[in-house]
Amino acid sequence: MRATEKIWMNGELIDWGEAKVHVSVHALHYGSGVFEGIRCYETPAGPAIFRLRDHLQRLHDSARIVHMEIPYAVDELAEATRGLVRRNGLSSCYIRPLAFHGYGGLGVAPTGTQVDTVILSFPWGAYLGDDSQENGISAAISSVRRIGPNVIPHAAKATGVYLNSMLATMEARRAGYEEAILLTEEGAIADGPGENVFVVKGGVVLTPPLAASILPGITRDSVLTLAQSLGYSVEEKSLIRTDLYLADEVFMTGTAVEVTPVHAVDDVELGVGPVTRELQKAYLAAVGGRDERWESWLDRVV
Repeated sequence: MRATEKIWMNGELIDWGEAKVHVSVHALHYGSGVFEGIRCYETPAGPAIFRLRDHLQRLHDSARIVHMEIPYAVDELAEATRGLVRRNGLSSCYIRPLAFHGYGGLGVAPTGTQVDTVILSFPWGAYLGDDSQENGISAAISSVRRIGPNVIPHAAKATGVYLNSMLATMEARRAGYEEAILLTEEGAIADGPGENVFVVKGGVVLTPPLAASILPGITRDSVLTLAQSLGYSVEEKSLIRTDLYLADEVFMTGTAVEVTPVHAVDDVELGVGPVTRELQKAYLAAVGGRDERWESWLDRVV
């Protein structure tokens, strides 16, 4: 991670190195926080943040699910985000809003704690490697199961949930794969540690439904819309691991990975296919401000 000049913290811009909390903050001990991942892109009309309000609304939705009240409205956070990107002088960057139970008590219930709110912005390239979008990645079905909706609501992008993702990622990397794919307890495809999963079969674009204990991905939603605009049939459908092995194409989506092909699953070689390439191109045109049909998705940093 490359440090930038400022971080927005509880309503103020502070120096990067001064963004500190006490070791007794509740979230450090119990994972009681919610966060977002957002990207700002360089476009012909200047920097633009992709679906900023949608991300910040999901931040608030996540907080509501875990009974947290963020002390800043979506509009306030949106203005703070634009101001931070401007101040840091970034034409493109990754943005990390975070709200968490802070100092005040160490009981399991966060009674008496304040809710701290932070926004970081910093340069970040391809999450899974410089050639991941061109050549694709290898993935393995993880032995770590995705947390069920009645264990911890996975519709919330909560910090503690990502221990589940971390374990799956570490298992895949130790085995020589670049990413993991998690199953539900029932054996259906859920998602990646930080990505949604798509399958292309016979020209139809398929992805697991939200009922598969997955995060309602904003990139996922964008790609579903783009696929339909390109004339593809799109289905949200329960999938099993052999649907990946027998797929014509597999790809992953997410703010960090954008649209990344999966060239192999469990050593079953799939390659990188034309539908993935077309959707990848359409997505990058949308976020890069080169397709005016999706201008409403861009929040200009002016």
